[in-house]
Amino acid sequence: MKRILLFVLTNLAIVTVLGVVASLLGVNRYLTANGLNLGALLVYALLIGFGGAFISLLISKPIAKWSAGVRLIDGSGSPDERWIVETVHKFAGQAGIGMPEVGIFEGEPNAFATGAFKNSALVAVSTGLLQAMTRDEVEAVIGHEIAHVANGDMVTMALIQGVMNTFVVFLSRVISYAIDGFLRRGNENSSGPGIGYYVTTIVLDIILGFIAAMIVAWFSRQREFRADAGAAQLMGRRQPMINALARLGGVHPAELPKSLAAMGIAGGIGQLFSTHPPIEERIAALQG
Repeated sequence: MKRILLFVLTNLAIVTVLGVVASLLGVNRYLTANGLNLGALLVYALLIGFGGAFISLLISKPIAKWSAGVRLIDGSGSPDERWIVETVHKFAGQAGIGMPEVGIFEGEPNAFATGAFKNSALVAVSTGLLQAMTRDEVEAVIGHEIAHVANGDMVTMALIQGVMNTFVVFLSRVISYAIDGFLRRGNENSSGPGIGYYVTTIVLDIILGFIAAMIVAWFSRQREFRADAGAAQLMGRRQPMINALARLGGVHPAELPKSLAAMGIAGGIGQLFSTHPPIEERIAALQG
């Protein structure tokens, strides 16, 4: 709950800072004089940017269950299922968080954690992971996901995404309005934004969106190093996590839905947009 409160306060602080900076630079006077209400734009940016990220965070667990086809387990099934639940319970106690829901989904090796609150999260592993790895390695992967939960990474990534969304929405429209005003200067018969505004907004939303995605991916990669180290700490030794990463480097991991990619054990396409660092760098960080 504290992280959710921090999420809301940070959102409000970002919008306030944008408003203050716009006032100091005189942007608000220019925009108001040309018919754009800065206050309304800030509220719009807040609702679109942070509102979307906040809603995604709140519904992350049910969406994950549905999109990945997660089957919840309680330890009353097979010996393997009982061991998974017991391992999650053990690590959750060590990490000082509430017992997450535990699930299994069909697919190639992968695992993920999700949920808006760290005391009511979800940890799920794939059938491919259970078949491809030893118990020590699976235990390390579970520790990695528990570390994500304990570190509050779901809220952190939603917060970063919300900040980026807000900047994209705000900057694209302010710049587009300025360009549109320049293109229509001297035309006293026109009122409201012209075609230049709408075209520029679309182009800037795409360009700034790509830049924002790269920034979010960079933060995600840093969280992965922390989760790897957290797994090693929970197990009391680094080798199982190193072995698990090495094993992942030799298989094709399951593609998780986009909303879950950052919280998986592996994933991402392309260095700049990848949510996970290269396996070699993660192993090197654990060995260092």
